Amino acid sequence: MTETESETRDAGFDEWLDAAEEDDAYFLECPEGHGSLPPRRVCPDCGATDLEEVPLPDTGEIRTFTVTHVPTPAFEEDAPYATAVASFGSVRITGQIVGIDLERVETGLEVEIEVTVSETTGERVLSFTPV
Repeated sequence: MTETESETRDAGFDEWLDAAEEDDAYFLECPEGHGSLPPRRVCPDCGATDLEEVPLPDTGEIRTFTVTHVPTPAFEEDAPYATAVASFGSVRITGQIVGIDLERVETGLEVEIEVTVSETTGERVLSFTPV
């Protein structure tokens, strides 16, 4: 990693993406069972500060999605693409759906996490691939 890359890393989130790339993704869980993604110091649901790293389930389920045909300039080369919210246990995660024709994307689709690279920016993107 170059010095410039290390300066632009998003503390907490980039480390989480690193873990996801190594099939070691996790979420933070409070004593009440609420789940969230790092970086967090406080549970967004109940305010608990005792958060534990818990392995993320291998697969999740698409809860909702949208297909973008006219993107912002930041994703111009990626369009058309689908973005989804998927449930992985007690955590809901937003990502781009890859590896499937957009016409076949539907709620209930079982997916797993993959880290891909944006064609527009060259940066890593959290993605879902069908199982």
